[in-house]
Amino acid sequence: MQAQRIARELALLSLSQLSRNPEKLAASEMQDVVLAAIRTLTGEVHESLETAAAELKRGSERLLNSETRSPDLDSARAMVKEAIELTQTAINRMGAAIQLPEFINLANQKQVRAYSLEILSKVNANRKQIDEILNQSLIDWQLNRLPKIDRDILRIAVAEIMYMGVPERVAINEAVELSKIYSGEDGYRFINGVLRRVSERLKQELPKV
Repeated sequence: MQAQRIARELALLSLSQLSRNPEKLAASEMQDVVLAAIRTLTGEVHESLETAAAELKRGSERLLNSETRSPDLDSARAMVKEAIELTQTAINRMGAAIQLPEFINLANQKQVRAYSLEILSKVNANRKQIDEILNQSLIDWQLNRLPKIDRDILRIAVAEIMYMGVPERVAINEAVELSKIYSGEDGYRFINGVLRRVSERLKQELPKV
């Protein structure tokens, strides 16, 4: 289970970095997957810190120019709060990047590599069908409007359920745990809700014996 959990996390973080070509993907070594994951985390950290810095600057300017007007003060507080939350997200992802190689070193690397590449290959090969059922299960949202990390968490969970024989409960719980680490503050609730609807839809579509 530990190896699969690490593999799932690596697959999530490397999905946008590694080739979709089946042959190239199958030839990927462990270090290729880890490097891709760390690149993703590094990019996320930079983006979060840049956004946080911009929000903090806007909030500071609003405070200086507010002349104690209540609406401006409230707006400035909200900006500073957002900056703090983004900085905390960046710190968490830096921690994940530091811990990832250690976790992998403690796990069975052959199992981690094999399961990571299996997830990636299933997502890539069946992306159209996966995205279709996700779009059908979203309420007042479109998949392409979701944050990239949320889209990929959902895709991996659906791939595990539909194409890898993972029990729905396990796949949903694992997706929720990933979203608690990498998604927004309430992202895990959203992920859980979407996957519950996916599960119900799949049950309805199963042929009746």
